[in-house]
Amino acid sequence: MEVTVYNIDGSQTKRKVILNDSVFAIEPNDHAIYLDVKQYLANQRQGTHSTLEKSMISGSTHKLHRQKGTGGSRKGSGKNPIFRGGARIFGPQPRDYSFKLNKKLKKLARKSALTYKAKEQKITVVEDFTFESPKTKNFSELLKRFELTGKKTLVIMSNVDHNVILAARNLKRLKVIQANDLNTYEILDASRLLVTETSIKTIEEFHLN
Repeated sequence: MEVTVYNIDGSQTKRKVILNDSVFAIEPNDHAIYLDVKQYLANQRQGTHSTLEKSMISGSTHKLHRQKGTGGSRKGSGKNPIFRGGARIFGPQPRDYSFKLNKKLKKLARKSALTYKAKEQKITVVEDFTFESPKTKNFSELLKRFELTGKKTLVIMSNVDHNVILAARNLKRLKVIQANDLNTYEILDASRLLVTETSIKTIEEFHLN
């Protein structure tokens, strides 16, 4: 697939890049995408939730009344889960939600996600750029030229400059990422991909080796 390279002023250059079919035009594997996205979201969970079990409740263990002869049900102490202020039955405890996936499967998922974006023509290739000063206005104007203001945009660069990071961090619905850190979830979550010219080569090398 051949794609035109744009200047950061929004105009077309005479250069074109060819997106490798082995990365941007494969047969998408939806199940690989599902597993990779599931792992990404699971890894974001802190797993710090915790409820008090019977042994953790502060209070007396004194039996509330005798076992028989009252006409009521049998009861233990006030820590019993059936009482207000008592323990929680089978409540959540701290745990690690992360799980592992095969590297080849994760590569397949990323290539599938990139293929979907390429098919939908949601990939824009721009020349490499940086900013002289870390001003949000610089990035805001760049997005405006490409009609991306207010749209969920993922900017993929081969090397992320410090000024670029600072200029982007106050803009909502915008994320700047290094090509080597690309993941399936963020590719699919973005409405458009703004990819720098040199990062195309980095993406292809990373997924073909």
